[in-house]
This record gives sequence, structure tokens and C-alpha cells, in this order.
Amino acid sequence: MAIRVANAPVNFGIYQAEGALPGPGALLRALAEAGYDGVDSGPIGYLGLGTELGERLAATGMGLAGGWVDLRYDDEAAFTADLSGLDAALAVFSAAAEAMEAAGADERFAPRPTLACPAHPPRFASGAAPGLPSERWPAFAARIQRAADRCRERGLEPVFHYHLGTLVETPQEIERLLDLTDVSLCLDTGHLWLAGGDPVAAAREWGGRVRQLHLKDASRQIRDRVTAAGGDLSAAVAAGAFTALGAGEVDLAGVLRELAGYEGWLVVEQDAPAVGRDLDRILDDQRANRAWLRAHGI
Repeated sequence: MAIRVANAPVNFGIYQAEGALPGPGALLRALAEAGYDGVDSGPIGYLGLGTELGERLAATGMGLAGGWVDLRYDDEAAFTADLSGLDAALAVFSAAAEAMEAAGADERFAPRPTLACPAHPPRFASGAAPGLPSERWPAFAARIQRAADRCRERGLEPVFHYHLGTLVETPQEIERLLDLTDVSLCLDTGHLWLAGGDPVAAAREWGGRVRQLHLKDASRQIRDRVTAAGGDLSAAVAAGAFTALGAGEVDLAGVLRELAGYEGWLVVEQDAPAVGRDLDRILDDQRANRAWLRAHGI
């Protein structure tokens, strides 16, 4: 393995509208002190743009692993409207990549635009809603391919991130996406586990397409308890369905064994809402996550 370990603002509840969130400089310093090599962008602009972003990364010795960009692939007009947001994100990632390259960073650790779907409300609410009809998949996948090609035109290799509560969630949907496109994959172990998949088998079968790894533990037991009570995905996150590394049910060590030849960013994720959570406790979790990886040779 040639791996650098990153953390992510999502671990601090950055996508929540409420709660006490750390400023970008404080977050980067805390993660660098905890032993992380890089960070995911979080919402575009949170860490800064252009020179400001480069200076913040350089001041802490951190690299940029990439960042989330969702587009509405299921509708041509909406997809076209969303491309301006993709272009804005690519400008940020390109500038960061140039700064990292100038500082001597290996191209294997360039930022990865993380393509994804937005939340699909019926699935987000219950986790059991049907997905995209079969006849709409070719056009859906063609738009994902167009987005991937747009990233590559900017010199960046994108990855696609399947996710609970979206139109690409289940192992079968991921397989179909891989069959219909040449896009690289972000292997997210926690989301795959909660969608009924086997992350170890996925690492074995899809390893050749994996260009980014989101290492995430999860608990189906917690998710099922929340779902049985009528809770949605947000409620499952709030209840701790994404646990600290080693505290859930995912065979993370098995995933790492299957990806022995992987080269690139390993992003530690433990999705959590900021609301009602102590930031010091979140940092303790992220220090423990880094210690877990060291104990497993990373």
C-alpha cells in the first residue's frame, strides 16, 4: 500500500445547519496534530478558495484529498444546470492540485472530485424505496460518464461515491454503474455495509476500479433500531450508526487486506451531526480512529 490518511469535515457535522463548528484553520491544525496527512474539502469554500485554501493547507502540511459534488443525473435539464457547480469545484481542486504538485506532492495524492447523487427523499426517509427504473439507467449512467469526462478534461481523476438515501445505494446499482461507465470508484465501507453489501467482497471484486477509500465503520443493529422506530437516515446518523473504527460490524481489517495494492488517499469518515455533540469528543474519536489505523499498520 502507498497510502496517505485524511480526515473529513463531515465527521464534525459540517453539513448540519446548526451546532458549534470549528473554523477551518482550527480544524486543520487539530487534524494535523492528530496525525492526519490531509483532509476532504467538505462543502466547497469551507476551507477557503484559491490562495486562501493553499495557504491554509501549506501552514499545516495537509493535502487535499478531494471533495463531494452531487449532480442530478436523473434529469437532463437539472444535470445541465448543476454543471456550473461542478466547474466551480473543479477550479478549487485544480488550484489545490497545482499547489500540492509545486510542493512536491505525488500525483497519486491529487484531489479526487467525488461525484455523487443528491439525496432521494423516499429512500432517505425509509431506506426501502425503489430506485431508478431500469429503462432510465442508460441515460442516467451516460450523464455520470459526462461528468467524469469533464473532470478528466481538467486533469483530475474523479471517483463516484454511492451513498445511502440516493439513487446509487445498493450493490446491484453499483455494479450497474461500473458496467455502464468507466468512472473510478470511491469505496465507502460503511455505506455499503448499511445498504446490505459486503465491503470485503467489494474490495476484492472492485479493487481495480477503486481510486479512493472512505474507511468507515457502521452498525446495522443501530440502523435497524432507528428504522423500526420510523427514523430516517439523519436519525440513524444521530443515533451513532456510523461508529468509531473498530467499534462497528464492518470487517475493516479484511477490507485493508484485500486492498493491499491500493495507492491513494484513505479518508477516515464517521458521519456525525454537530448538534448536541461536544467537539472535544469528536476530536477524541478522530484521534482514536488514527490510532486504530496505526495499530493496523497504516
